[in-house]
Amino acid sequence: MAIISKKKEPFPISKYLRAYLEKYDREMDLPVFYADLLRYDNSIPLYDKHGNDTLWETLFFPQGDMDQIYKALKKVYAIIKADGDLSVMDHLTIDRVDLCMYGNTQPIRIRVVNQVNDNFDYFYVKNADASRIYGLELEHLLSPNKLSYVVNRETIIEEHIVGVPAELFIKKYLTHPNCNEIRLSKEFVKFNERCFVRLLGDMHSSNFVVDITPDFEDVEYRLRAIDFDQQSYEGRRAIYLPQYYTQNNPIIDVGLKHLTVETVKQYQREERSNIANRMKVERSRIDDLLRAMKHEKLSKPVHINKLRKELASFYEDDDFLECRNMGELVSLSLEMLVRKPNLYKEY
Repeated sequence: MAIISKKKEPFPISKYLRAYLEKYDREMDLPVFYADLLRYDNSIPLYDKHGNDTLWETLFFPQGDMDQIYKALKKVYAIIKADGDLSVMDHLTIDRVDLCMYGNTQPIRIRVVNQVNDNFDYFYVKNADASRIYGLELEHLLSPNKLSYVVNRETIIEEHIVGVPAELFIKKYLTHPNCNEIRLSKEFVKFNERCFVRLLGDMHSSNFVVDITPDFEDVEYRLRAIDFDQQSYEGRRAIYLPQYYTQNNPIIDVGLKHLTVETVKQYQREERSNIANRMKVERSRIDDLLRAMKHEKLSKPVHINKLRKELASFYEDDDFLECRNMGELVSLSLEMLVRKPNLYKEY
């Protein structure tokens, strides 16, 4: 069982990471910062349509600030959705600004409504944390998912990741007659592999979503991480394997019914090959990212020491013992895709 006992400390954006963000157009001027949205003068609890407390609070701003803040938020939406084309703002309105009080980073969620057809979308404003940015970039480059986010000073803006929260999927969809348990199990194995290879931790059911896509014969599933704060921080190898979180046991139990050791190895092999191919395509950019990451302090020495020993044992490769920081551990973990492409054994 994987347990994270303490909140992770945030890490500032270094000059190395800042240079990377500027080179790849992730850094740009924004009209609003996270601190600006803390100038609210009132808030009320936000309840879902069933009357349950969501643990989010809807914020209200002083009348003198509200128009300016809402206009700035519409500009931000245009930047991340329409490459800065401000003409899309004409029919948009900021419907709600919500603050998550229980999250580590206390993210702020913006609900944007299209006045023409009442369609709505979300984006998030957060305090920038280097760990999270590295997690977002690795997800963008090495997973099948592309992410839109921008950074300005100590503020990060992220688009909403669409999907059914995994904890809700387990309660509502997992036992549904139309649930394709075999395809779901296959995707969980691949998700497990993606997290482990790049050392993304804390993937229990509250931190990923299930993207459900109708296929011409059935349905496909994609598991997508939504929380990247625990990118290469903890010292225990199990933290980076979703299979060890008790919250995920209902999905794991489904997999145990349908998958054999050989099919699990096959899906592992497929995903590791896919990641290796993505690395070839984005080789220059990934090298730049890892080069910056190797200069960072992203964890505590005790965590680094423990993880390098556990990875050295798992991969049967003492080169891990020479790694001095989490950036070097991530880099060597990715190198294992090429150095030991046929390494498939039980975690």
